[in-house]
Amino acid sequence: MSVLATIAMPLPLVAQDGQDRKHEHHHYKLIDLTTFGGQNAYYESDPPEVIINRKGVAAASADTSVPDPYCINPSCFITHAFLWHAGIRTELDPLPGGSNSFTYSINGSGKAVGEAQNGRIDPLTGAPEFNAVLWKSGIINLGTLGGNQSVANSINDRGQIVGAALNAIPDPLSNGFSLPYLFVPAATQAHAFLWTEAEGMQDLGTLGGPDSTAAFVNERGQISGQSYTNATINPTTSTPTQDPFFWENGKMVDLGTLGGTFGVSVGMNNTGQVIGDSNLAGDQAHHAFVWDKKAGLQDLGTLKGYSVLSHANWINDAGEIVGDSDSPTGSRAFLWKKGIMTDLGTLANDACSAAVSINSRGQIVGFGSADCVHEDRAFLWENGDPIVDLSTLVVSASAVTLIEAIFINDRGEIAARGKLPNGDEHAFVLLPCDDDHADIGGCNYSLKE
Repeated sequence: MSVLATIAMPLPLVAQDGQDRKHEHHHYKLIDLTTFGGQNAYYESDPPEVIINRKGVAAASADTSVPDPYCINPSCFITHAFLWHAGIRTELDPLPGGSNSFTYSINGSGKAVGEAQNGRIDPLTGAPEFNAVLWKSGIINLGTLGGNQSVANSINDRGQIVGAALNAIPDPLSNGFSLPYLFVPAATQAHAFLWTEAEGMQDLGTLGGPDSTAAFVNERGQISGQSYTNATINPTTSTPTQDPFFWENGKMVDLGTLGGTFGVSVGMNNTGQVIGDSNLAGDQAHHAFVWDKKAGLQDLGTLKGYSVLSHANWINDAGEIVGDSDSPTGSRAFLWKKGIMTDLGTLANDACSAAVSINSRGQIVGFGSADCVHEDRAFLWENGDPIVDLSTLVVSASAVTLIEAIFINDRGEIAARGKLPNGDEHAFVLLPCDDDHADIGGCNYSLKE
């Protein structure tokens, strides 16, 4: 996550309201998804997508022990996508001739999407080519829009897939386009696409500029993303103006910005509300926003004392939004609900916090940071109580340090990053020891204060 990248100095510890109360939480069973012989395992989705579906199937990627000459990941090992469910890990097929593969999103029936190397080198850039893929009883190459690369970012339960694909039109701006999610350089235009099994890949076009990308598709088939609106470089951002968009029934709607020349869509719920971040006038600060057809674009504002920037990370179907609000020296996780932004506080000794995901129950997960640069501790917030360190809720003592909770589904199952004693990072699943998860071996079903 990059939400704390601009914050360098810690704040004095702020006491949380109600710390003298007793707060009860379920225990969690911690499951290490492990690797394919390499160092690290990953949840690749950023911004967050659905990476654990309602059946408890998790989509992730893990290093092998084979060195990667292109060093696609910092560990420089070839990485393979996989699914995990009920203790069984299923490695997903790569594209013929390719090596690296990554999952970004999974739907309710267990179909996963992402990108995979196709074994070729892009003649325009000299970098390995990646194509958008669907894993459905094997791997399906979704193709491109006439160019050499593509990526699939999101899939819904109807099997509709969205992402970005290159066409064959030369474009010096595509390599700097924000969030096309391509691992390697691009030399031609990137356009948002919609893929269906019946019609294949459909070019969704742009808002007038050369490049666009689709970030999320909901269960209604509505799509959010962002696009250049022209090809004129702005001196404040060194890129053309970029606006978030909403696409429905063949029409791409420009959502505008909060006065600046840069906006990005982060996600969308199933009612068609879009969240994201937008620069303010002058491009010196940005705020989180929410958009819907009725109210238009709304600035979520900032928390008192953390009024420089704000970021949105997730929205549930009730319209509840989580993210973080920043000052020059710190940040706080927030919950935005019915026009009110609530400070969720921090874990003890942490100067910063960020909320990353919220489910339909109103449970929130995220991370805390001591130095406001690195993710240090995963947290859970529920029932109006202060946030709690997830590592303290694990059933048995563990040498793993949970550093970030990335996603929580509607059954309370959590996808998290954790650090091993040797410094390697793995992807973890946390299963709550509750009535919805009865008879799980090793669970402690008593409540923890």
